[in-house]
Amino acid sequence: MKLGHFIIVKLTFFLILGICIGYYIYIPLEWTAIICVVLLGVLGVILKLNISSFKPPASFGCLAFLLMIFIGIFNVNIHNEKLRKSHYSHLKTSERYITFKIKDILKPNAYYDKYVIDILKIDDKTVSGTALINIKKDSLFKQYDIDSVLLTTDTLQNISPPLNPAQFNYKVYLERQYIYQQITTSKSRILELKATKHSVFGLAYKLNKYIYKQLKSYPFGTDEFAIINALLLGQRQDISESLYTNYTKAGVIHILAVSGLHVGILLLLLNFVCRPLERLPYGKPIKTICIIILMWSFAFLTGLSPSVSRATLMFTLLTISINANRPANTFNTVAISAFLLLLFKPLLIFDVGFQLSYLAVLSIITIQPKLNSLWFPKHKLIRIAWNTLTVTTAAQVGVLPLSIYYFHQFPGLFFLSNLLIVPFLGYILGLGILIIALAMLQLLPHILVTLFNKTISLMNAIVNWIAGQDQFLFSALSIELSTLICIYFIMLCLIYLYTNPKFKSVTLVLLSCILLQTNLIYSAWSRSNEEWIIFHKNRKSIITRLTKYDLKIHHTDSSDLSKSYPIKAYINSKGIQTYSNTLLKPVYTIENKKLLIIDSLAVYKVSSFKPNYILLTNSPKINLNRVIDSIQPNVVIADGSNYTSYIKRWKTTCDYKKIPFHQTGKKGAYIFKN
Repeated sequence: MKLGHFIIVKLTFFLILGICIGYYIYIPLEWTAIICVVLLGVLGVILKLNISSFKPPASFGCLAFLLMIFIGIFNVNIHNEKLRKSHYSHLKTSERYITFKIKDILKPNAYYDKYVIDILKIDDKTVSGTALINIKKDSLFKQYDIDSVLLTTDTLQNISPPLNPAQFNYKVYLERQYIYQQITTSKSRILELKATKHSVFGLAYKLNKYIYKQLKSYPFGTDEFAIINALLLGQRQDISESLYTNYTKAGVIHILAVSGLHVGILLLLLNFVCRPLERLPYGKPIKTICIIILMWSFAFLTGLSPSVSRATLMFTLLTISINANRPANTFNTVAISAFLLLLFKPLLIFDVGFQLSYLAVLSIITIQPKLNSLWFPKHKLIRIAWNTLTVTTAAQVGVLPLSIYYFHQFPGLFFLSNLLIVPFLGYILGLGILIIALAMLQLLPHILVTLFNKTISLMNAIVNWIAGQDQFLFSALSIELSTLICIYFIMLCLIYLYTNPKFKSVTLVLLSCILLQTNLIYSAWSRSNEEWIIFHKNRKSIITRLTKYDLKIHHTDSSDLSKSYPIKAYINSKGIQTYSNTLLKPVYTIENKKLLIIDSLAVYKVSSFKPNYILLTNSPKINLNRVIDSIQPNVVIADGSNYTSYIKRWKTTCDYKKIPFHQTGKKGAYIFKN
């Protein structure tokens, strides 16, 4: 069955291509709208002229795909909130009163509760747009609910980009959700107003919160309750960091995020439970409607999170297809769900969860049947284990390159943990839903609580044991974007070769391998030069020197910084194989230029050379004006180990002397250019 034969698959591909073009290249909204109308008109004329023909000309297909590309570009523009005149960023005023509504509740950090908000008004002017608000934690105040309408006098601020290389770019992540600014405030500076309307998400959150309170009243263990909350309610904020890390190491972190796996298992359970309905008149339509209602009820129960909503949409289409007495094609179902989701939220294509979930599904569709056909066990239990293993392996093969690209690690025992846990996930979900129903009716017996506690405790114990086998966790893996694309191109070529074993297919595979080798050679050549970086870290001075795959970390104490922020992320992103820690020296030679470090002792001696760079560390008590006159450096750098008041004074001096001043706390790490 050839993928190219499905029209919706082709349309989805060109829609994605258009979204990517529209995101990276700005094309005015008016132009894309005009081009879409013109292309649509030309297609209409071609169709009218060939209405008697069974097959339209090739030009019709080319123009249809071109139209889909421009629809993707147009879709990006119309969803860009900044292009709307009512967006708060266009209001030229020093805002005093901001009225906003809570849209979503994010996971809090150690200091702040975090929320996504819709800006409703600034002073008395009605505006639109989404922002982020950070509210200082206060045990005397309760957490705000979704749909709460609040007012604050604090101002909107820009979101800072990452300060160090390889650090997660939270600014770009938020921009892809149309969040461009944030408010940082405290609860004493917020006034709660009366909410007039409740959204569907607000109602889902209230139900979710009510169930949480009901379950909390029963004697579940701390870790057990955290897992129950994640599996059944889609809330992961109660999971301890150590337990979350163990699930990641074991390769079963996807179990804690309610998504396609859970909805797919739920569909199998519902299909089995609702099968007697087929005996009724119009039994299949009734069964289909019941399954869809129950699946969306589960999604509503979990708070209608994006991952659950997209999985439920995909399995809704699959349910209709299966029960419509028509041959079901999973490729079409997956493509239609992706097509609809991207029409309503185009930048979802850049969401890691979206990419991983669809790659996993496509891998299962294409690879799992081939693996499954290798062996057909006669015993039912062995057959279930074999099916689980082939599904898990197929999914991991599909998402492995992308997982390494984003997360820089690979759990070697993923097959074992999935083999032990996934087959029982249906039992856990089914029993969990029964427990929720009984808890809401306040009829939950103690024996069920104990049984569920023991089940989750056993699952946690298995995960903890597998996670403890550190020798099977491969970390600090790294691939570049170009390499990632080459790997997936090879995978597509291999699948094409399997389905079409011809000379042309073999040639395509060989060419894709040559392309990957060329890319790897170029990547190795581009890393031949040294890379020196002064990192930003509060109360620390860190300088690194990277040569090929060897890293030397120079800092102010004897501790190992390779396992902590920000060096760990840098090591992972570069795939660094060896590294060492050493104490900071007073002078470095970088690309034939001198770097002088002036620390808290403020002792420096430059009679024999003139440094090109000065790095100020640990708040030295110096007269920078005199230092600049005597040394005449090209750049002055201040890292995160200095007092803020000192940095402000040094910046004023450098501005007066017209010497470039680089503050790592504002401008980020200083990377020495060749």
